[in-house]
Amino acid sequence: MRRLLGIALAGAALAIPFAVPALADYPERPVTFIVPWPPGDLEDQLTRIIADEMTAETGVPAKVVNRPGGGAVEGATAVAQSDPDGYTVGSLVIDVPTMHIIQGNAPYKRDSFEPVGIFLTYPFALVAKKDAPYDDLASLAAYAKDHSVKLGHFGYDLIPTMATFEAAKKLGFSFGADAAFDGLDCSTLANGDADVMNTTMATVLSCLDDVKVLAAYTDQPLSIKPDAKLLSEQVPGLNITLWNGLFVPKGTPQEVKDKLAAIAEKAMQSDKAKAVATATGAGVYWMNAADSAKRIDKDYADAEALVKDLKK
Repeated sequence: MRRLLGIALAGAALAIPFAVPALADYPERPVTFIVPWPPGDLEDQLTRIIADEMTAETGVPAKVVNRPGGGAVEGATAVAQSDPDGYTVGSLVIDVPTMHIIQGNAPYKRDSFEPVGIFLTYPFALVAKKDAPYDDLASLAAYAKDHSVKLGHFGYDLIPTMATFEAAKKLGFSFGADAAFDGLDCSTLANGDADVMNTTMATVLSCLDDVKVLAAYTDQPLSIKPDAKLLSEQVPGLNITLWNGLFVPKGTPQEVKDKLAAIAEKAMQSDKAKAVATATGAGVYWMNAADSAKRIDKDYADAEALVKDLKK
């Protein structure tokens, strides 16, 4: 009997190394979505909708943490340095996997992240007060040749800021002053902190009737300011479209990414997400990981070309 028991135990011991442990259901503990900007803008609103959907669908709490700083570099770095287990997810703008790497601003690398999917196209624009003595980029250029114009933006090495400087270069003028802000809203213009500013339309909804759009940095007219001219119409070759997506650290299991993607896609189809799109003119949708990776590659190449041209 003892001999038979010993054989059985030995067989069990030999079998253990070959056993494949079952993967635990994800998520088993709270999930944190990092938004590297202050609360309130479009990426923040939509990421909170995704977090709420995850909580409702899984029964596990999900929260949004805002970590502004460095034009999104601080928050993005926190995501890159987290464990690849799906419990820290970045809601990151186009510049994170493109311009910040090209300009050497980031401690992370191009392959530090894996896209889960892109869900937002910003209604980004160059705006001014309604009574400003210019209505588009051509009239701004004419005015700026004899007057100092202050530009407000989200950071020097961000794609929309560089596109604005490139537009000025092509139109033969320069800004008298410029400054980077963590937040740009109605008060920035009202207080005279900037004469014109690069921002999303979501930040000026409360004063929409008191601002004018000099250029829309989109591929389609802004639904809430349909008469505004596109940047690409005014400066041929500057085809800038700004997006935001979900990213996880490299090495995150595919089944985790798939679950995140399914939840995010459902969230973007919700009435709450559609209401954000209607109110702000934002493009709200879901682009899968493969298509997102292709888009990032294209935008990386376009960003490199923009940097090269500005340095000429």
